[in-house]
Amino acid sequence: MKKLKTYIDGANIFYAQKKLGWTIDWKKAKLYFDEDGIAEWRYYVGIKEGDEKMRKYLKYLDIIGFNISTKPLKKIKITNDKKLNFIYKANFDVEITADILLEKSDLDKIIIFSGDSDFQYLIKKLKDIGKDVIIVASKKTMSWELKLVASKVVYLEDIKDRIMRK
Repeated sequence: MKKLKTYIDGANIFYAQKKLGWTIDWKKAKLYFDEDGIAEWRYYVGIKEGDEKMRKYLKYLDIIGFNISTKPLKKIKITNDKKLNFIYKANFDVEITADILLEKSDLDKIIIFSGDSDFQYLIKKLKDIGKDVIIVASKKTMSWELKLVASKVVYLEDIKDRIMRK
């Protein structure tokens, strides 16, 4: 039996769901993908200080069996038309990449929930050593670079009926 793990870029999937106008029911997603026998589900996300809604969401993910990695969101100043604004950011690309690379010898197949082109090089290297890498993302947020290197692409839109939260 192939050993398989799933890595979820929480921010990337959050924005994908926002663009889609619907949200993923992670219990349904686990049922849909677990027919492949996934050893572990990992969810990476930044948290704003005092964000109780996010803490409740992460508690739910923990209850249904996800391993969660968090770090504080950074508040970054941006200036548009001489107006000062802020954006919040917590980039997990390095952590996801490091975790995958540290575990690659134990894995045959890797599922990455993200459309971020930053994962292109990682995926290419994993495929070079014989690993299957499946990308799960929205057609609206999927980078063309990932389409070219992934072993398989699963579009959220194509499995909406099976994984959408009602």
